[in-house]
This record gives sequence, structure tokens and C-alpha cells, in this order.
Amino acid sequence: MDELIGKLRWRCRRGMKELDLLTLGYLEQHYPNAPAVEQQAFAELLELQDPQLMSYMVGRDVPAEAAAARVVGIMRALLSPTPMAGAD
Repeated sequence: MDELIGKLRWRCRRGMKELDLLTLGYLEQHYPNAPAVEQQAFAELLELQDPQLMSYMVGRDVPAEAAAARVVGIMRALLSPTPMAGAD
């Protein structure tokens, strides 16, 4: 598993810093506990060109596959700032 994570980490290195942060964020925070179908969808998303992946991240396009759409949704949620404690 460590070798696979290492390979995926390398594939998370993109041409756009924003995509680096999103893909690495998913890999570190969600991938280890994700169902196998979502892990596969994540690996397939990493095969896309940066413009297509960014189009998913900003919501211009949505992946046709349900598992890929779930992974994109999780990565997009990484863009959302977390609420500050005590802020009402």
C-alpha cells in the first residue's frame, strides 16, 4: 500500500499549485479510508489533463461516473473554508 500511495503522491504533482493542493489533500485525508471504487476513480482522475481536472474543481463540468463525481465533490469541499469555532 505504501508503494501505491507513493506513486499516487507523485501523480498528484500537477502543473497548477491549486490542483496539487486538492489532489494531495484528498490523498492524505480521504483516500486511505475510501471505498475501492472511489480509490480507483481518484486514480483515474489523476490521468486527466489539468484543464479538465480544474473544470471539475470549479464546477464547470461534472464527471459522468458516479464514483468520480463523489471524489470530485470531496475534493471541492477541500476548497471550502472550515467554520471558525465560536463564529456565529
